Amino acid sequence: MLSFLKNHPFAVEAFFERSIVLTFAVPEAALRHMIPPCLTLDTFDDKWAFIAVAMVRTTGLRPKGFPAFSGHDFFLIGYRIFVRYTSNSGKRLRGLYILKSETDKMKMQVLGNIFTQYRYTTTDVAQVVSGNRTTVKSIRSGLEITCEMPQEEDTPLPVGSPFADWSQARRFAGPLPFTFTYNDRKRQVLIIEGVRQNWTPRPITVVDYHISFLSELYLDTCVLANAFIIKNIPYHWKKGRLETWNG
Repeated sequence: MLSFLKNHPFAVEAFFERSIVLTFAVPEAALRHMIPPCLTLDTFDDKWAFIAVAMVRTTGLRPKGFPAFSGHDFFLIGYRIFVRYTSNSGKRLRGLYILKSETDKMKMQVLGNIFTQYRYTTTDVAQVVSGNRTTVKSIRSGLEITCEMPQEEDTPLPVGSPFADWSQARRFAGPLPFTFTYNDRKRQVLIIEGVRQNWTPRPITVVDYHISFLSELYLDTCVLANAFIIKNIPYHWKKGRLETWNG
């Protein structure tokens, strides 16, 4: 009855204290079945598609224009596929398709599932920062990632990365400008545009990681392609925009 509320009916703003994103390269054939027909995979070298695992400490999440004290603080773990969409006006948009969203607050799960289609669940999250090392751990989600801020400018890419350099890798540093969801019954695409400031992702070194969600996808090949961190970024999402897919 109130399904229209899930279409991101108003703009939202927040402050990203810290966002760590690991991007994994997967042969494109292994991901095609995971996205709706209105989207295509955003690929590299006509071979690789990508899954991003984002861990974001966010403060002051609230409807855009509301006072800061009305905002909520939460931690988000998000699993996304890099995709492209061609709008009805012919614009080619780069963005992300959501596989799974987790948060550390029940309030965020409830409100997130009322006003978005991101399918939030609640989990435990602990983030420990010690010097230049950060560990994010969730027992319930089977996730533990340890990374370091490199002391040198010339940080090597992860072993086995398909990228030749960080310039190539930065093209696949989430989040991207758009997020897409799809209602198959109505053939409707929901387009949500994010607006960011001072966006300078810094390469980081991943010391170790375990991500149960990726293991559960049973991918024969899943290679860590890059890892970035951003800090202290004002961010907002515009009101969602619906259009009928004519494909």
